[in-house]
Amino acid sequence: MKKLFRRYRNLVIVLAVLAVVSYFNMEFAASVFSISKIQVKEMMLVIPPIFILLGLLDVWISKETMSYHMGEGSGLKGILLALLIGSAAAGPLYGAFPVAAVFMKKGVKFSNVLIFIGAWSTTKIPMFLFEIAALGPAFAVTRLLIDIPGVIIIAQLLSLTVSKKEVDRLYENAQNF
Repeated sequence: MKKLFRRYRNLVIVLAVLAVVSYFNMEFAASVFSISKIQVKEMMLVIPPIFILLGLLDVWISKETMSYHMGEGSGLKGILLALLIGSAAAGPLYGAFPVAAVFMKKGVKFSNVLIFIGAWSTTKIPMFLFEIAALGPAFAVTRLLIDIPGVIIIAQLLSLTVSKKEVDRLYENAQNF
């Protein structure tokens, strides 16, 4: 019971604070519950397809193949694949993390995992197409040309600054995923 409470203590704290706030402002609490319901519904629509794709990725692509194309010796090919896969992805950013865990499980280089997450969050193709229509091609192309090197530079800097012990711990957690 203690372990269960420790695992969900943040949720319990938030619910307790919400209960106190709702005593003083019921309209605010109703708004919070309404927004939460929408968010949970969205997650329930997004997460199952991502996990189905992860299962297929896990079965269809061997660790050796993934490691060869995006692992330690992959060089520019690994960077480009990480950018392409991240840019072609659909869904909110929280969907990128289970995919990143599978990539780590398959032996993808840490900097390429970071590039994938960065590409998922900033260089999505649907977002780029929307920007062309809404903000113009000059803005969209300029932003993309700034974001791509930015994502790569940040990933490289992070991979250099995060300790080997921490990276090994992340890869170990991914193996248990």
